[in-house]
Order: sequence, then C-alpha cells, then structure tokens
Amino acid sequence: MTNSWRLAVGTLTALRWRHPTVVDRDVAGGAMLLAPLAVVPLGLLVGLVSWAGRELKLAPLAVALVAVGALALGSRALHLDGLSDVADGLTASYDRERSLEVMKGGTAGPAGAAALVIVLGIQAASLSAILCMPRGPVIAGLLVCCSRAILSVCCARGVPAARADGLAVTYAGTIRRTWAVATWLVVALLCAGVLDWAGWPWWRGLVVAGAGLFVGALLTYRCVSRFGGVTGDVFGAAIELTLAAMLVAAS
Repeated sequence: MTNSWRLAVGTLTALRWRHPTVVDRDVAGGAMLLAPLAVVPLGLLVGLVSWAGRELKLAPLAVALVAVGALALGSRALHLDGLSDVADGLTASYDRERSLEVMKGGTAGPAGAAALVIVLGIQAASLSAILCMPRGPVIAGLLVCCSRAILSVCCARGVPAARADGLAVTYAGTIRRTWAVATWLVVALLCAGVLDWAGWPWWRGLVVAGAGLFVGALLTYRCVSRFGGVTGDVFGAAIELTLAAMLVAAS
C-alpha cells in the first residue's frame, strides 16, 4: 500500500515525494485505485483558488482560468500532453502503427492544439458557472479528485496495452472489474452526498458521476478499437475529458 501511495502521488502530481521501493503490476494497480485520494492536494488547490477569487469578487471566468492553469501546473501538464497526443493519433490515419507513431512523436498537431483549446475552454467556462453556485469551490475541488477515478476503467482487466513497451504495460489490466465498478459507485454516492449538502438536488451528483464515467469509458473504448489498447497518453486524455464532462454536468 505504501508503494502504491508513493507511486500515485509521484505520478499524478508535481509534489516532491519518496520514490516507491518496488514498482510491479500489483503496486501499479493499487496506485490507480488510490488516484482520487492522491490528488486531494490538487483538489484543495483548485478549491482555494476558486474561493479566493470569489471572495475578492473577481471575474468568475478569469478565476476559473487561473484555477485550470494551477491544476495543469500541479500535474506537470502531463494529462494535457496526453490529450493532445491522443487527439493527433485519432485523426492521423486509420493505420494503427501510424497513429501510435504520431502519438509517440510528442509534438502537437492541429487536432491536438484544437483539443487543448476546446477541452480547457469547456473546463474553464463550466467552472466559472459552478463558482457562482452555493459552495461552488468545494464542488470544484471534489470533481478534480473524482475525475481521476476514470483510471480504474482505463486499467481494468480486459483493457490491453497498445504497445509492448511504454508506461501502459505496467498499468493496463491491473484492476479487477469489480473494483472499477465499486470505485464509481463510491464516486456517485460521494457526488450525490456532497451536492445534497451544498443545497443542490442530490440526483445531480449521480448525473455528474454518470457523465464523467460515460465520456471517459467511451474514449477508452475508442482508443482500444483504434490503437489496439491504451497508452499513458490515453490515461491523461481520459482524465481531462472526464473532468470536463463532470464540470459541464455540474454547471
């Protein structure tokens, strides 16, 4: 558990943390299940920025953009890099090897740049609307953490790695499907409970969780069908799209 925790924090945040002493598939699977808890500092960061901006009566959209930027810095922008690469890979060609080569190149093409602008724009616009609602900063921080639960789907058993090498080999297929289902049931209940506490309709939390799960799982399915499996870039893209979907549903 200790190694999984260290791996999760070190991989998903920019925090300085002790390195795990062992990294195997069991440790990797545990790290992915711990992902929502490992990014609690990032959720607190987004919540704090959002609260401070609202208390200072700053423009909600400007505050939301700062919060989204802070989140990107807090994760070393790795997820945004994944989003860009996946967008380029999906639009490069219908040849699997060609798509994987484009993703491995690391440079952002037109599709990747457009995906970044659109997804970050959706996140910021939705967040600006949430900040105007009761306890909006708390909801924003919660959704940052909950969006990372999509990694349980990306790494569920039956989802292969697209390459024989690379980051995904260690993580792909490490989580039992029952654990993935249980993770999202907890996310749904947590969202419903917190939104009810915030004075929102409790069922809105179920919609928020369902939207995130649907979009993240759909992207994972599409990538498996196009690339033959998942990559580290797919993990990042799934996180960003899941967060965007949950923010839209909450807004």
